[in-house]
Amino acid sequence: MRLVYKSLLTVAASLVILTSCKSKNNDKNTSASPTNSKPLDTTALLAYNPKNADKRIDEVMKELHRTRGFNGNVLVAKKGKIVYENAIGWADYLHRDSLKLSSQFELASVTKTMTSTAILMLLERGKLTLDDDVKKFFPDFPYDGVTIRLLLTHRSGMMNYVYFIDDIYRSQHLNQRKGLTNADAMKMIADYKPRPFNVPNKRFLYNNSNFMVLGAIIEKVSGMSYADFMKQNVFAPASMAHTHVYSKAVYDKIPVDVVGHDRGQWKYSVAQNFLDGPVGDKGIYSTVGDLFLFDRALSAGRLLKQATLDSAYVPRNPMVHGHFSYGYGWRTFTAPGQEVIYHTGWWHGFRHIYLRDMKNDITIVLLTNLANGSLLKLDDLFRAAGMPIVRKSAYTGNGDTSED
Repeated sequence: MRLVYKSLLTVAASLVILTSCKSKNNDKNTSASPTNSKPLDTTALLAYNPKNADKRIDEVMKELHRTRGFNGNVLVAKKGKIVYENAIGWADYLHRDSLKLSSQFELASVTKTMTSTAILMLLERGKLTLDDDVKKFFPDFPYDGVTIRLLLTHRSGMMNYVYFIDDIYRSQHLNQRKGLTNADAMKMIADYKPRPFNVPNKRFLYNNSNFMVLGAIIEKVSGMSYADFMKQNVFAPASMAHTHVYSKAVYDKIPVDVVGHDRGQWKYSVAQNFLDGPVGDKGIYSTVGDLFLFDRALSAGRLLKQATLDSAYVPRNPMVHGHFSYGYGWRTFTAPGQEVIYHTGWWHGFRHIYLRDMKNDITIVLLTNLANGSLLKLDDLFRAAGMPIVRKSAYTGNGDTSED
């Protein structure tokens, strides 16, 4: 009997130990972002033979280049397979350098999709909550009631730091060549206390301040630079080997060859300045191929859990024209049986659109360095790719139709 009792105690102790180990492993899993550790097969995903290019999409892009001056790189994929990819035009018109598929573009506001991914990673790891006030991380922040959730959805009511800081630099004749950091921008906001546009959560008001502050929070919470955190936690797990954060606060010259050209004219090439220092709202440089890998990594659960992703894609602002809204760092298009998650970008001569058709599993990446409005003429491309037309003016209804 004693032997049986001793054996039962041994088994019970073993079960306790196993349960404890399992519990610890579960805790570890819930604190880590990736739900799928299997590496992406980048060779297979990025495989593309121009001879097999989708002819209809090719015709559309050539026509867009000829009639609308499209200058940039394009990738279209269906169900995880690239069906069209091309580099069209100049990387730097002054030096007559042609674009290559490996050309890295300043992503402008497309960066926000990755900043939101990083914030949601920190949420999954228990490092923050969406209802945390900015003052928790920056006690001298001059506005009350601004939470991470309101920053993610552009409902903070903040002023646009770009214009506020630009006015200070110009009026005080400060050095415009050296970039300021996110911490510098946060200190200027604390010191000058610029008047906000609205009280928090009153309405959707898209502006870069929201994601610049989120970039600062990522640095404060992680104890790492935004660049290092993104490299280790987003770019590397997604196999985005050609994606980097470049800030003028770190680099005297951003080490890429693609030059932004503004006002739709080659003569207006844009030189980077102090406003290319803050990151999170912008500042990530990438390729069309790496943005496709980002899409695949998200879909495969390499970065965030599905429930977290689903929460990011929920429209969290009133619908514009019945179809368009904004979630956590993503623009949204919804229609009966259709869902497209996307983001646009426009900064210093770069203008982009990055679209992910969730129902039909279609990815479109258009990165341009001649801001001439060609991306407003994409209806034929959407039709050729087999996805809904994602253009606000194509629909009727009330709402703000402003773009970034």
